Amino acid sequence: MTLVVQKFGGTSVGSVERIQKVAQRVYKTAQEGKQVVVVVSAMGKTTDELVTLAQQVSDQPSRREMDMLLSTGEQVSIALLSMALQELGQPALSLTGAQVGIVTETAHSRARILEIKRYRVQRHLDKGEVVVVAGFQGISSSEDLEITTLGRGGSDTSAVALAASLQADFCEIYTDVPGILTTDPRIVPEAALMSEITCDEMLELASLGAKVLHPRAVEIARNYGLTLVVRSSWSDEPGTKVISPLAQSRSLSGLEIGKAVDSVQLDTSQGQVALLRVPDSPGIAGQLFGEIATQDVDVDLIIQSIHEGNTNDIAFTVQRDVVKTAEAVASAIAPSLRTSDQPNEAEVMTKPKIATVAITGAGMIGRPGIAAKMFNTLAEANVNIRMISTSEVKVGCVIEEADGDRAVNALCQAFDLKSSPVSPHAEKNDHPPVRGVALDMNQAQVAMLHVPDYPGRAAKIFGRLAEEQISVDMIIQSQRSRLVNDIPSRDIAFTVSQADLEITQKTLNQLLPEIGAQEILLDQEIAKVSLVGAGMIGNPGVAAKMFSSLSEEKINIQMITTSEIKISCVVSKSQGQTALQVIHKVFDLGIN
Repeated sequence: MTLVVQKFGGTSVGSVERIQKVAQRVYKTAQEGKQVVVVVSAMGKTTDELVTLAQQVSDQPSRREMDMLLSTGEQVSIALLSMALQELGQPALSLTGAQVGIVTETAHSRARILEIKRYRVQRHLDKGEVVVVAGFQGISSSEDLEITTLGRGGSDTSAVALAASLQADFCEIYTDVPGILTTDPRIVPEAALMSEITCDEMLELASLGAKVLHPRAVEIARNYGLTLVVRSSWSDEPGTKVISPLAQSRSLSGLEIGKAVDSVQLDTSQGQVALLRVPDSPGIAGQLFGEIATQDVDVDLIIQSIHEGNTNDIAFTVQRDVVKTAEAVASAIAPSLRTSDQPNEAEVMTKPKIATVAITGAGMIGRPGIAAKMFNTLAEANVNIRMISTSEVKVGCVIEEADGDRAVNALCQAFDLKSSPVSPHAEKNDHPPVRGVALDMNQAQVAMLHVPDYPGRAAKIFGRLAEEQISVDMIIQSQRSRLVNDIPSRDIAFTVSQADLEITQKTLNQLLPEIGAQEILLDQEIAKVSLVGAGMIGNPGVAAKMFSSLSEEKINIQMITTSEIKISCVVSKSQGQTALQVIHKVFDLGIN
């Protein structure tokens, strides 16, 4: 018999009338012969109202008591929904997170799920009952059996975890939008509904601010091969299907506390080309990668560092057999880049043989120490990093080819992995080249100038930030190595949440003398616009098209970083929304 888990958010159960409509939808599903588990949030603004009550009593209420208070919100909605189902003649039973057996860490307000003791739910399903479960909450594994809440996205996480534990056929997430859109409809009214999206694409979009699904829920679905469907509570339209990779054998114990890193991959099939001292003006990246695309050369990693004076460096990797072609294109463009402000010709630097070592795993989301651990491991193995590329599910580093095996062995040991696949160059697939576009206006750019170019410097920087629980997004290391006091040095730039900027600045100021860097630069007036699509692989013109569209609008690109399925550009905050609109339009993602 088909088993489905359905989740309804706070707006879907915001009134008695809406609860009755939800009951009718659930009843219809049960009448189709399916077993149904329903997970619901608190009604409407109930959680906000409870928070306000707590603040009226205490300026700093304890997290434990807040969990005790907030967990009551869902108990109201599950009881009312069960009553509404019973009125329709559908046997139903409401259960709290504790009664269901959602066992979590003892980490109040931000607990992760350890396991779900599903036997009670299964017993009621076998009786033909609909089980209505309180989302967002669980009970600790400690002897004290503390009530816990799961933090942001908690109800989504509850639903997907239950679906994985019960081995449901699929999990439906009902919300107040028709599904997942190609971008934010508040900025681009013609944003279109996607019929489907991969979990990896959804993880990227969710991390960039697409709030329909929380990354934690997508992570669980990806890890357990579960199909998600995002649908509107107000219509019968099919919504958006979120497709997971094929399920692999994975223990349900430690459900959200499994290994953050699934594999270490090594790619020794690539070379690196860098164009140094490029004028810091719109159009250069579009011109370069446009010419490369005409040669049918597929570019993998692209890094544009922060500007020094009035110039930038652009570095990228390609397959070894086309390094000479890419070098020839860059060399042909270099003379044309002279300006009155930059009379010297741009320099082309080529490294025909490099290696890319990467760690992958959906569990890296929200865990700032993972990238730092990778950098530290490479430093201890005396492996120097030439380029860094980051995404939600992958951190890649370009290193010397001779260091490849040593890097892999060190990383496998550090992340407790028995073996490592050699990563073949990704092949073209049937996915659309571009699935969606996202804009993040809440980032700040941080640059550390003249960092001594020795193994371990990046590890110290990002390790110290990880100790402060600061999540770093884009990471760029400049290609030029300059002598500062006879020491080879590079610049390292990255982005963090604006909310973390003050503690980031304080932490780095304390670190400056220890690592020997010269200066810290901060910029809050930035925006990050990102293009996501699993079909970028084998489509060499995607990056060029994105860069050229920004150039035509006179939007200057300050930083570039890429992964296999994402291209991100930092631009001026004042041009952020325009950049999003332009990119969405040029890739024809809107409603026709």
